[in-house]
Amino acid sequence: MLDIKDIGKSFKPVSAIVEKGRLISFARAIDEKNPIYIDELVAKQVNYSALPVPPTFLFCLKMDVPKPFENYQNIGVSLEKLLHANQSFTYFSPAEVGDELTFYSSVEDIYAKKGGALEFLIEKTKVKNQRGEHVADLKTTLVIRN
Repeated sequence: MLDIKDIGKSFKPVSAIVEKGRLISFARAIDEKNPIYIDELVAKQVNYSALPVPPTFLFCLKMDVPKPFENYQNIGVSLEKLLHANQSFTYFSPAEVGDELTFYSSVEDIYAKKGGALEFLIEKTKVKNQRGEHVADLKTTLVIRN
């Protein structure tokens, strides 16, 4: 069971470097048609210094840490009952290959529905690059089935 006392709790930040091969593989996996995500020459023609990060890649990068679910487990989330319900992104500046991104996450809300049969955890994540620039905000909705 989740505890509403955890609303506002910040998790330990995690960092990841945007790697070219991984980014290209992701772009191909989602069948991204825009060549700026796989062709460096095209990306540079439109004023990127390297391949930019495709939409939704930040969520995958955030989960690419040794223990991606540890924060959830530490506040009582049972992974066997966990469902990823929604994900949204708000972008402020581009991220590119070679950037080191740090993800600062916190619990924005916790609530229950269906008499407690379903608990919802809303996580907000602020992403900054190695220069301290605000790259994006991610909002994740998780459902825990009780």
